[in-house]
Amino acid sequence: MTDPRRSIRPPAWIKSMNEGLARDGVPLDVLTVPGRTSGRPRSTPLTVAELDGHRYVLGGFPAADWIKNVRAAGTGTLALHTGTSEEVRLVEVDDAEAETVLRAWPEVTPDGVAMMVDAGVVTGATPDAMAEAVGICPVFRVEGTA
Repeated sequence: MTDPRRSIRPPAWIKSMNEGLARDGVPLDVLTVPGRTSGRPRSTPLTVAELDGHRYVLGGFPAADWIKNVRAAGTGTLALHTGTSEEVRLVEVDDAEAETVLRAWPEVTPDGVAMMVDAGVVTGATPDAMAEAVGICPVFRVEGTA
């Protein structure tokens, strides 16, 4: 049976929240990838975490369109809150590597994990609860293309 958490989309209010943060000057990391059907650039604010010398992004809402677009394109442009921008390749990691990242995520972005708990993606904001999302929430390693 398919886990129903796989169909969880981002809350409807998240787009306006992100727009408000950007309008208020809150620095955001933004990933832009081609849309899988339109080919038009699609931008998504997200959290980039550096762990053990690698950068990662987490698909905290498994049915989000940006995840499908990344899987289709594999590459995009990452504009960091520091003002730098780079072309990147996004590699979906195996379960062992994903578990390591998921376990660290409550420290990386407690507010993001709280949204995942509220949406029913995970049962709690602990490393163990996050590890239960292996195979449900995709983790991508961000690699430079240069």
